[in-house]
Amino acid sequence: MAHPSQLGFQDAASPVMEELLHFHDHALMVVILISVFVFYIIIAMVSTKLTNKYILDSQEIEVIWTVLPGVILILIALPSLRILYLMDEINDPHLTIKAMGHQWYWSYEYTDYEDLAFDAYMVPTQDLLPGQFRLLETDHRMVIPVESPIRMLVSAEDVLHSWAVPALGVKMDAVPGRLNQTAFLTSRPGVFYGQCSEICGANHSFMPIIVEAVPLEHFENWSSLMLEDA
Repeated sequence: MAHPSQLGFQDAASPVMEELLHFHDHALMVVILISVFVFYIIIAMVSTKLTNKYILDSQEIEVIWTVLPGVILILIALPSLRILYLMDEINDPHLTIKAMGHQWYWSYEYTDYEDLAFDAYMVPTQDLLPGQFRLLETDHRMVIPVESPIRMLVSAEDVLHSWAVPALGVKMDAVPGRLNQTAFLTSRPGVFYGQCSEICGANHSFMPIIVEAVPLEHFENWSSLMLEDA
């Protein structure tokens, strides 16, 4: 998860997030190279006498500054399109979960089970246990099996919300009257935190999300206990 004074992204916990981090580094390297080249030209023009200032046109230069930006854009666009395709790919999910946004909490329904649903409210600061995080803890966690494809169905009951977990590379708008879907797969067990990422009213900042990825056996035990309590 994020920590104070952090400069980079959170550690990736899904293949999609790993691809996003690689693409970020790729695009940032292109931007750095372009910036260095531009600053070099500026410094060269300021620190030296202007030469060839009477040239009216140059076919070679015009071809270069027309073709080169196009090539650079293609180098950025191709991996971007590949990641967009991967993010939209939903093949044979092992589990489908519906998340509904409310003012100001989330409700979850495991659609593969007959009666497995619950609401997740933020734990107030005064009720936090030692080691828990302020504004990030919920009374119920969304538990999933690790290394299993998960399909998320996201909607809202009242106003616009957004279900986002940065470590998983997931962000999906929750729109009233519309059912959006996305998919992800956790590559390691752990607890991953997120928050509503669409301003939704006075308590927008009090809608945390917790995804807990556990081994399949632990998930089956958890689901059995939840069904018994239902």
